[in-house]
Amino acid sequence: MKPVVDRLREAYAGKVDIKRMSLDGDDPEAERLAGLAGVQYVPTFVLVDSKGVQEGFIVGETPEADLRTKLDALR
Repeated sequence: MKPVVDRLREAYAGKVDIKRMSLDGDDPEAERLAGLAGVQYVPTFVLVDSKGVQEGFIVGETPEADLRTKLDALR
């Protein structure tokens, strides 16, 4: 999914802030945020609107077109 996320980052630059975090145990902050969001499986996409409200999850590998649709719906 990394290449897809990288393409989306580029395509949505300035419109949507896309962050990619690794949960391999090397980043305590990533682990903390994953716990707060309720992430249990990898990959998981946590969708948050501009006010910081969690709008949903996408769990598992997902087609790029589906991710774009979800990103376009965020406000």
